Amino acid sequence: MSSDDRRRAIGKVTSVAADRFVIEMLGGTDNFTVVGFDDLHYVARLGSFLMIPAQSEYVVAEVVGLRERDVSGSGAGDGQLDKANSAKYLDVVPVGMLPAEDDKKFRFGVSIFPSLYADALYALDSELDRIFDTETDAVPALGHDGADCVPAGATRYRNLGIGQSVIFEDYEVKVRIDDFFGGHVAVLGNTGSGKSCTVASILQALFEKPDEHHARGATFVVLDVNGEYSRAFEKLPESADIGVERLILDGSAAAERFRLPHWFLDLSEWELLLQASERTQVPILRMALGLATLFGGAAAGQLNDIRNHMLATCITQILSDDTQPGAKQTRIRGILQRFNTAEINTAQIGAMIAVNFGNMPGIEGAYQYLAGGNQHAGFIIPDLKLPDYDGSPFDFSALGDAIDLALLYEEAHGNRQIRDYCAQMVTRFKALEERGDYRFLRHEAAAAGDRQTFLASLLGLGAIEGGHTKRAQIIILDMNAVEDEVVELVSAVIARMIFRLLRQADPRNRFPVHLLLEEAHRYVASTPSRHAVDASRIFERISKEGRKYGLFLLVASQRPSELSKTVLSQCSNFVVHRIQNPDDLSQIRQMTPFISDSVLRRLPSLPKQHALVFGNSVNLPTTFRVRRADPLPASDDAKIVDLWFHEAGRPSVLPLMPVVDPAIEDD
Repeated sequence: MSSDDRRRAIGKVTSVAADRFVIEMLGGTDNFTVVGFDDLHYVARLGSFLMIPAQSEYVVAEVVGLRERDVSGSGAGDGQLDKANSAKYLDVVPVGMLPAEDDKKFRFGVSIFPSLYADALYALDSELDRIFDTETDAVPALGHDGADCVPAGATRYRNLGIGQSVIFEDYEVKVRIDDFFGGHVAVLGNTGSGKSCTVASILQALFEKPDEHHARGATFVVLDVNGEYSRAFEKLPESADIGVERLILDGSAAAERFRLPHWFLDLSEWELLLQASERTQVPILRMALGLATLFGGAAAGQLNDIRNHMLATCITQILSDDTQPGAKQTRIRGILQRFNTAEINTAQIGAMIAVNFGNMPGIEGAYQYLAGGNQHAGFIIPDLKLPDYDGSPFDFSALGDAIDLALLYEEAHGNRQIRDYCAQMVTRFKALEERGDYRFLRHEAAAAGDRQTFLASLLGLGAIEGGHTKRAQIIILDMNAVEDEVVELVSAVIARMIFRLLRQADPRNRFPVHLLLEEAHRYVASTPSRHAVDASRIFERISKEGRKYGLFLLVASQRPSELSKTVLSQCSNFVVHRIQNPDDLSQIRQMTPFISDSVLRRLPSLPKQHALVFGNSVNLPTTFRVRRADPLPASDDAKIVDLWFHEAGRPSVLPLMPVVDPAIEDD
């Protein structure tokens, strides 16, 4: 042991077991502190580390208990402990090995155990840096595609400071950026414990890098269900040349609000949205979605034959059934009023289906015109394969007509009860067509942009010659004004579209995207959603497969027990604030079996703005005071005393909608 080691010895190992050591502190200490040659060290704080020399390495041990025993026998009669002469003990658990050479790294597990009466040393800051692997904060930046770095001498972060340690005095807690943002992250804690501030402070620290290069390549899509984050990031564009965009979803179809074209939904999302049953309704819905694009003006030319085939099939079926001529005419005119083409319409066949004295004299001519005969080919195409849904634009109202036509077509093939079986789905569609909070979804095909433009905007990309460049690094989708049902639908569709885009990218994993899921338990739940669309499905798939494509989740939740177990189990880093609910504590314990009970027992008593960080980005679990967010997100606690006790007549700050006189409304 070197002379420097001798100067920082604080005790001797008096008991060695495979999972626990006991250290008796040297005599003469009034309490569990040591005045070292470099500073005053509080060595007996729970969670602090001691270094125990063993051959050419140090055993790194974490303090998990401290106690004191009176050995002098004095004071036994009056019940007082002689603290000056009592023996002081530290219970420690071994966590890893640190080589004595400065260029070698810390490793988990203990391969060499210390001998009895080996010295125990307090840890230096340089050793803590090696234990946590945070020795170098910034490294030289690289140029694009092998070119020289511009500007010369630019740097990039390797580690990111997220707060101050509460164990080690004046020691900054850092995470390795590659490990922290290169996997899924969970930020957990009771309401009011500081989750939103933690997320905001971490991103502020990342984007407030004072010198070049800034994190221009980052993409954070924030699903902000409480409208908190816009204020937290409003100053970033001024300070760090970073773009922040806010998209507001309030359910309306206003031009300045976020809108989601309904044809961006895939088949499974339509099935969930309309609650289509697998047996009978799903086939009709799939047929209708394929047909919906056929009744738009743009498709009239090349797809006219398919429309004629379907109309001819339905009408000839009516002509050949056993109903009365008057009923046939009424049904056919009803079909032609909703669906018609240049070849099949009321003007073309109206006279053929006319009823005269209870008869339809032109029925044979109508049948031959539609099905063929007398050297006329007709419009029915044998073995026709109906089009599949491919996400092409169509008017929302056209889907209702397409569902009706699909039902008619199925009835024409003998399934007379299909309309009754699909009544619930039809009712659901009509409700969506009328609901005001779904106006954001109902588009006119001719008025919306393409899918590529939509995704580019959502990912903060701006068009340049030959491609795109980053315009914004943080894109906030503010969904505070809509209900959970809409939140689930929009979050599921957006996540699925981004996931599909990154899966198709070549080369893949070169455009990392982070989805920040605020209040994730509301739409990534452990139980099936009570709403139509269950967003958990796509987020569970992303949690399992997203890493290889560069899509990562940053999950913030106050109820881990209600969060999808699959999503939580795939998180590789955790920032945990105060959690007191036994179910939530149990869930964290199940999902993180490598964390000791002594670490988890700290969670119920953590103060506000304090958290425990553990996972791949930090070598050992660490309790820290979170770096203060500036500005704070809009999640401040209500100042009850200030708001309750005030002078008479002070105006209310709650903006209510104006009261409308019923009489005026009726007028």
